[in-house]
Amino acid sequence: MKRIKLDSIDKRILQELQADGRMTNVELASRVQISPPPCLRRVRGLEDAKLITGYHAELNPKALGFEITVFITVGLASQNEVDLRAFEHRVREWPLVRECYMLNGEADFILKCVAHDLSEFQSFLTEKLTAAPNVEHVKTSLVIRAAKQEPGVPVEMVRLPA
Repeated sequence: MKRIKLDSIDKRILQELQADGRMTNVELASRVQISPPPCLRRVRGLEDAKLITGYHAELNPKALGFEITVFITVGLASQNEVDLRAFEHRVREWPLVRECYMLNGEADFILKCVAHDLSEFQSFLTEKLTAAPNVEHVKTSLVIRAAKQEPGVPVEMVRLPA
């Protein structure tokens, strides 16, 4: 991965694209107050440096029928690297699991899941997750509402080089 020194324009580019990845290069250049050709070169440099790793659309889960969001902490019986990787591999095969993070502490993993309804989630929980090899215990927390959902990182807090 190529190292890059960020200046204030690069930070503004990152902030603008994180908020709206669909804007045209001309719009982005206007927002960060530079001309389009150098703006495009900067964006390509940020992509090459892997500071921008992709672009996606933010979908509305409820509008698509996914009424339930649940966070699940998972404890495994064994934390050998082979067993951790096997669990991670299995999780990637479950479409209802949207995010998975290995943790340090009481639980080994936390999963963010969506489901159309409680019945679908219960089926996933009993037939897939708790039935999976090496899963020792799970704790579920049903999301009541989201107070904050911000993608990415706080670009305004990125440290600039001295």
